[in-house]
Amino acid sequence: MTIQHATAGRLRRRLSLQEASRVTDAGGGSAESWGTVAILWGEVRPVSGREGASQHQLQGRVSHEIVIRHRPGVAPAMRFVEGERVYEILAVLEHDGRKRILNCLCEERKL
Repeated sequence: MTIQHATAGRLRRRLSLQEASRVTDAGGGSAESWGTVAILWGEVRPVSGREGASQHQLQGRVSHEIVIRHRPGVAPAMRFVEGERVYEILAVLEHDGRKRILNCLCEERKL
C-alpha cells in the first residue's frame, strides 16, 4: 500500500465521521450508539492486503484507505459513513508530519 498526497480536487466524497458512545436504557442495559462528529470531504481508495500480526501492530483486513484533511481527534474505533457504506477506522497516519493530510486505513463493514 502506497500512501499518496491528496489534492483538493481528489477530496470529493462527502463522509460523515462518527464516534461511538454507550447509551443506558431504562432497564439498566446499554447499547452502542453512533453520533456524527463532523462532515468531511475525502478520497476513498480501495486497497487490499493484511497488516502486521503482532499485538503491537495493526491487526485486521484493510479494505480501503480514506484520505482527509488533517483534523485533530480522528482515531481508531471511529468510523466514516458514506450513504449505506460504513468504514471502520483501523489506523490513522499523518502523511508528511505537517498536519495537513491524514491517511485512514479502514475496513468496510455492513451497516
